[in-house]
Amino acid sequence: MIAANNARSTNNDPVGSSESSPITGAPNGGSSRLMRQFGSLFQPAAQRSDPAGYVEFGSISEADAQSGRTLGTFAGVFCPVALSMFSALVFIRVGFIVGNAGLYVTLLQFVIAYVILLFTVSSVCAISTNGAVEGGGVYFMISRTLGPEFGGSIGTLFFLANIVGCGLAITGCAEGLIEVFGRTDGGDVGSMPDGHWWRFLYCSSINTVMLIVVLIGAQMFAKTSMMILGVVVVCLLSTYVSFLSKGPMEVAIPLQNSLVQNTTHRANGSYTGLNLTTLADNLYSHYGQDYTSDGKGVNFAVVFGVLFSGVTGIMAGANMSGELKNPSRSIPSGTLSAVLFTFLCYIALSVLMAATTSTFLLQNNFIFLTPINLWPTFVSIGILTATFSTGLSNLIGSSRVLEALAKDKVFGSLLNFVVRGTFKNNPIAAVIASWVLVEAILLIGSLNTIAQINSVLFMLSYLATNLACLGIEITGAPNFRPTYKYFTWHTAFIGMLGTGVMMFVINPIYASCSVTLCLLLVFALHFFSPASQGAQWGSISQALMFHQVRKYLLMLDSRKDHVKFWRPQMLLLVSSPRSCCPLIHFVNDMKKGGLYVIGHVKVGEFSESDSSNDPTIDEYTQWLSLIDHMKVKAFVELTLSKRVREGIQHLIRISGMGAMKPNTIILGFYDEEQSKDFFEHENSPYKTDEFDDNGVKLFPFRRSGEQKSLLPTDYVQIIDDVLRMKKNICLCRHFHRLDKQMIARSNHIRYIDVWPVNMFEPKNEDPFDVVSQFMMQLACIINMLPVWKRLELRVFLCESETQPEPSSFQMNSAPFERSAEHRLSLLLKSLRISASIHQIPEWGKEMDIPRHRSILKQFTSKSDSNQVMTEENINRSKLYMQRVNQIIRDKSNATAVTFMYLPVPPKLSTIDYKEKCHHYLDLLTELTYDLPPTILVHGINSVMSTTL
Repeated sequence: MIAANNARSTNNDPVGSSESSPITGAPNGGSSRLMRQFGSLFQPAAQRSDPAGYVEFGSISEADAQSGRTLGTFAGVFCPVALSMFSALVFIRVGFIVGNAGLYVTLLQFVIAYVILLFTVSSVCAISTNGAVEGGGVYFMISRTLGPEFGGSIGTLFFLANIVGCGLAITGCAEGLIEVFGRTDGGDVGSMPDGHWWRFLYCSSINTVMLIVVLIGAQMFAKTSMMILGVVVVCLLSTYVSFLSKGPMEVAIPLQNSLVQNTTHRANGSYTGLNLTTLADNLYSHYGQDYTSDGKGVNFAVVFGVLFSGVTGIMAGANMSGELKNPSRSIPSGTLSAVLFTFLCYIALSVLMAATTSTFLLQNNFIFLTPINLWPTFVSIGILTATFSTGLSNLIGSSRVLEALAKDKVFGSLLNFVVRGTFKNNPIAAVIASWVLVEAILLIGSLNTIAQINSVLFMLSYLATNLACLGIEITGAPNFRPTYKYFTWHTAFIGMLGTGVMMFVINPIYASCSVTLCLLLVFALHFFSPASQGAQWGSISQALMFHQVRKYLLMLDSRKDHVKFWRPQMLLLVSSPRSCCPLIHFVNDMKKGGLYVIGHVKVGEFSESDSSNDPTIDEYTQWLSLIDHMKVKAFVELTLSKRVREGIQHLIRISGMGAMKPNTIILGFYDEEQSKDFFEHENSPYKTDEFDDNGVKLFPFRRSGEQKSLLPTDYVQIIDDVLRMKKNICLCRHFHRLDKQMIARSNHIRYIDVWPVNMFEPKNEDPFDVVSQFMMQLACIINMLPVWKRLELRVFLCESETQPEPSSFQMNSAPFERSAEHRLSLLLKSLRISASIHQIPEWGKEMDIPRHRSILKQFTSKSDSNQVMTEENINRSKLYMQRVNQIIRDKSNATAVTFMYLPVPPKLSTIDYKEKCHHYLDLLTELTYDLPPTILVHGINSVMSTTL
């Protein structure tokens, strides 16, 4: 017996249960983990409001202080963000932007960039105020919101963005050093030699100094950043004062600018001081060439790429989340303050440059701020400190993201060295790995080229951040309650749209490569990353799917169903999956993309006096594990009922949702065959120890000698119930013999057989009625799959009666004795079914069908006869079925699976109903004896169409 009595209960006690937390329902330890992650939310401290637009709960715990969370808002967020947004742009590249794009376009580009940044900051603030933020910054936020696949891929790209950003800052620092201490207009040799490899040496030296600072730790970085910010602000103020007070002068063009300089010609640019004519000349665009990139042409995209690369530091504070005392308070206020501060500085600097400096000088001397400054040394110090601090911020940020990726095992054991290489909460191995990658970026050399790569990678990270918040807001997740007040789905959408468009404006090739790399990482992590992370963190994909499925289920109207688009919606009733693994797999093949539900009835009573949980709750997880083990695309429905028959009625009614309800019910056959444990059998492809819990076998089944819990009468009544509930039904027998691997490689098995004849009432009037069509449809579905596709479909036509003498017209048109085959052939052709027709001519000659038909009708509900069965009729009917079975067996030597017509069961109102039920099952048993895997099918509606 395969799924014999598949609705039979397995009255086993729940296995593997554990005590649960009274708050979360998680096993012991879950509550404490929740408190660790969201400790501030459970503190009894009063609420505090803040001008930044959020409400903060609680305060820093002692455990956080002991774990290294010592940084406040100013040192941990404002300083890193402000310095990162100044970077190499403020002293080296604002002139390049104004000189080429003009003041109007420059201001427009700053507004575009900061609008994108502002909306992205809103998303960051929303995530950071929606729960406890740990180390890893943006990666932590995105991975815990979008799930491991998107989080891991975006985290990897954000790590690379920080690496490129660090290389950009170091390159800017080296360029500033060379411009200040290199060759001058007065000679060919300066204190610092110049050249590609000399620059790489200077960059490597600066990178190594940064490595030493970062290795000392985050506190050293914080102290350094505060001091550097003070220096940068002083240097920037000196620049503003110089613009306002310095008079006209000539400024030499660097010798490195080979576009206008050579060995015989020395060019100068004009600094005019505050002058309306100069301002008018610089209002509009004058795109030229970039002398630091071998004369490459400059356009809007290049300029915006350079500009945006200088203001990508908004995540610098979030990257320090693991060291912040109170991330949900510090990240919003510190980031927003830094964004406003740097925006005002850039706008003022752009206006003053346009009003005081000629276009020629702006385009050909990126370091012109030094000679026009009242104190030239201040500009040199500003360049060095701003770029050095930005490089520090990116280097430590990239190391923290890499550490978070390693701790989460996103790439399995590949990053284990990072976890092992941590000393006093400082990821030494991650810092060194980041330093090595920065060295590789430094080989590119050109600051403007690195800037475009940097901008695209950061924009992709920002896009993902906005996407995460937009997705959660759209799905209406109840637990998404950020205390930051100014976030809406509109801000997330505008931020996502802006970053998506501008990254392709900057450089379509770099943007396409980044998106492709991101998608490849998503697919790789989906297939190879540990699946448990999605359950631990939660994945936005689940929320989005729920949102969309609910919407489309409401749109799916069963009243609009059409036979052309019919597909099987299967409900397989299973007693114990141990004994019917091949059947579970076979039904998965037969569903043709339709609904597949595995149902189980547990016999019992849900008593109010019983304090224990519903036992189906504990077993549900086991059944889900079974689905994973079997690798089938199915849902699980469990129910608790006093009687199996009643429970099956419940399953048929409750399974599915809306218009997606099962239309076909599948049961195992009721027989006396010994069940086989496919989880234990040595040669079974389903062998596993997963469902053996400390010697207790999950999913127990009836052993040899054990009494069935379901009576034959109940089983027949279940069949009758299914038909009265207007569902198709299939009874499956001998599926313990099904071996798909053997079917795939064996040349002996060649056929799928269909017997569209009601063996209880054989006739030729309609060789292809509704039941036969449904049977043929299922056979066609199986024949479409790769494993079954090579098999030939055979339809057997049984001549059950002697045909009358043909008329002269029939004799002239076609042989009358072949009319049934001809009708069937035309029907198969109109239904686009490729199948061979095989006649059984000996059927009517040897079986004496007319005499047996009246006897067999007693055992079906199609007859109103209330005749009492006699011993003679019972024996005759059994003998008839044995002879039919012998004919079928003779034709089934090379058959993989057989589809047969299931007669309707006896009526409840007939005399001797119980005896007729027993005999009905006996006849089906004789009919299917020793056949290949066999499905007895009864359909109730037409499922085939001959029209387009």
